[in-house]
Amino acid sequence: MSDVRVVVGPGVVADPTLLSEVAEREFAALGVKGHIRYARTVGELRPDGGIPVILPGPDPAARALMSEPVGPVVWLDLTRDDRVSPGKDARHLHGRGVDGLAWAIRHAVHHTRHSARRVTYGPHPDQWADLYLPPTAAASSGGLPVIVLVHGGYWRSIWAADLMEPLAADLVGRGFAVWNLEYRRPDLHGWQATTADVAAGVGALAGAAESALDLNRVAVAGHSAGAQLALRAAADGARVALAVSLAGVLDLMEAGRRWLSSGAVASAMGTDTQLYGEASPLARLPLKVRQLVVQGSGDDLDLVDFSRRYARAAKESGDDLTYLEMSGDHFAVIDPATPIWRTTAVAMANALR
Repeated sequence: MSDVRVVVGPGVVADPTLLSEVAEREFAALGVKGHIRYARTVGELRPDGGIPVILPGPDPAARALMSEPVGPVVWLDLTRDDRVSPGKDARHLHGRGVDGLAWAIRHAVHHTRHSARRVTYGPHPDQWADLYLPPTAAASSGGLPVIVLVHGGYWRSIWAADLMEPLAADLVGRGFAVWNLEYRRPDLHGWQATTADVAAGVGALAGAAESALDLNRVAVAGHSAGAQLALRAAADGARVALAVSLAGVLDLMEAGRRWLSSGAVASAMGTDTQLYGEASPLARLPLKVRQLVVQGSGDDLDLVDFSRRYARAAKESGDDLTYLEMSGDHFAVIDPATPIWRTTAVAMANALR
């Protein structure tokens, strides 16, 4: 594999030592060689080989470069910028602060190591899914079970499907096909667009024209706010055999009242409590779909509360539900290196036999 080459453009407001520390930590964690350099001019931002991760900075010429066809660059803005349309084969992450550099390096390395076929299900740039198949897919008999991944991020556009890429790689290694779903987020497009996209994106799996897939063994698995979207899709009749909540926001009424994540529910959905009821998995019980609810005990206590109460209510409603709570924080449930994820993956495999 080529080296990861991080380039920091003129005018990027961040401590250089801290950026270097973040980059070196990720290089070591991913087992790659890499280096970071600081460009003095916009001309020095152009990729010159390796796996490029570029922080362009505020210069107008640097911003214009992002839309040019310069290859498979990961462009990173520490601040939020929803206006960027990256050039062909390039990707753009933004609004995650200094820690965004870690996500950008992971994203760049993932796409070098793992191939996927992008399938669009609508005309907007955010209406797509990446289909991953294990190398043995063509030889499998009876078709592969499929995991549809729905990312979280409290319904905000700074978070995207790259959050679920480590799980996609892990699940493919376990013999699953993976459908990593992107969708329009409500902060830019409204709540109805988000709900419609998740339904359409899950439904588009049937048209992916992959004979290797067993569409009778499909699980939809969402993380955090993505779990609300995943279980909502199941409640609305998505054709799935299993719905999985990974640290899910499962009670929207209480999440709104408790001002979870600085008012994320109201920001996404407004203040219409009837809409909360239509969207909240807890209010939609029974789902009449087999469910797996996974929760890290070291997570936000409100999410622990939601998961425990939801699991109890779902069982009382007659739903077939398994509740799994183990040590771990909010991101442990989507980290392939953790015991809670490894236990979750086994539970999903058993449910889809």
